[in-house]
Amino acid sequence: MSSSHPRHFGFAGATSVLVANMVGTGVFTSLGFQALDLHTGGALLSLWIVGGVVALCGAIAYAELGALLPRSGGEYVYLGQAWHPLAGFLGGWVSMTVGFAAPIALSSMAFGRYLSAIVPVDPRLASLGMLAFVVAVHLAGLHAAKRFQIAITATQLCLVAAFVVAGLTFARPVPLDMGLTGGVALREVLSAPYAVSLVYVSFAFTGWNAAGYIAGEIVDPERTIPRAVVASTLLVTVLYLLLNFAFLRTVPLAEVAGKVEVGALSARAMFGARGGQAMSGIIAAVLLASISSMVIGSSRVTQAVAESLPQWRVLGARGADGVPRNAILAQGGLILVLLLTNSFEAVMLYAGFTLNLMSLLTVLGMMRLRRTAAHQVRPYHAWGYPLTPLVYVALSLWTLGTLLVQRPGASLAGLGTVVVGVGIWMAGSRRTG
Repeated sequence: MSSSHPRHFGFAGATSVLVANMVGTGVFTSLGFQALDLHTGGALLSLWIVGGVVALCGAIAYAELGALLPRSGGEYVYLGQAWHPLAGFLGGWVSMTVGFAAPIALSSMAFGRYLSAIVPVDPRLASLGMLAFVVAVHLAGLHAAKRFQIAITATQLCLVAAFVVAGLTFARPVPLDMGLTGGVALREVLSAPYAVSLVYVSFAFTGWNAAGYIAGEIVDPERTIPRAVVASTLLVTVLYLLLNFAFLRTVPLAEVAGKVEVGALSARAMFGARGGQAMSGIIAAVLLASISSMVIGSSRVTQAVAESLPQWRVLGARGADGVPRNAILAQGGLILVLLLTNSFEAVMLYAGFTLNLMSLLTVLGMMRLRRTAAHQVRPYHAWGYPLTPLVYVALSLWTLGTLLVQRPGASLAGLGTVVVGVGIWMAGSRRTG
């Protein structure tokens, strides 16, 4: 599949899409679930360091693939090239149904909840209104969408940074057991709940691979993609670590456990009731940026996958200005359906397992292409190869295996999604065969 449409995203635009894809619902909601089973600050904070290392190792591998195959589509392109067209379709299918639609639906639900804490509005209506607004912006044109994305991401980073500074300078910090004496934190790090918690963290980092979804629209992709993925992953890792330290420094761990609106709890502790409302507004703005960037990626994946199946080709059509409007509208419809669900933790684990599985196969595919396509010119070579991809593979296998044992329902649902994708691909192949 060639990339004939114009390239609009430079380093700033690509980085803004990556950062906004990562900074979203996960970091503001997952700490409460992690604190149910992990009880030391050392173990909880180390999750975000390990998660950042895993994301960076994966991002480096994806950077090599993005520079080698600078076409929009992400895993759809990479898995198809590395393994088989079926694997490519499954990568696109998972991205369409889980990778974007589920996080956008979760972020939309969270947006409605946080906005309703500020103004008297029904959370579901707020979610639907926000989704309609974002879709309308991206239907308007590529330049309008790019300018909107850069502006809202800059606002997002400023707001998160302001909250981090407030949390780190809070005058009355709560006692925080780091678990460094007696090896308590180390025992928690080596436990099964820690591996399950890494799935929540990986969900929070989901988006470091987003450059692949718009690679066909990135200026000088061989140089821009590696710089953007590394810079954005490092930036988000630092932000996440500081943000969670601010949460733990301002709210007792027992109060955090099991809660979804951790950010609002922290702001209320620092600034009172009005502070909680202000934080709700901040998170609503952050979620808006995240949803906008995911709409960009999801529509490009839908468009790329649709081009391979004649019966879906109408979804792959682009307007004269390069906007994949049919794909945007199709994704909007799917997200609308998912908004009717309301099981936050289950959807997080389901999405985390399924996306980790596809990313694992993609990183293994990058290593396979080193052998099967050794003759191809690689504008960028993954730093630290083969150690960095092997670190990603090892930690991914650990978390997936543990999740399969500890949370079989969410894991089997993820595998079921893949099986459905196989059936759709086989049916489509028979019609065109």
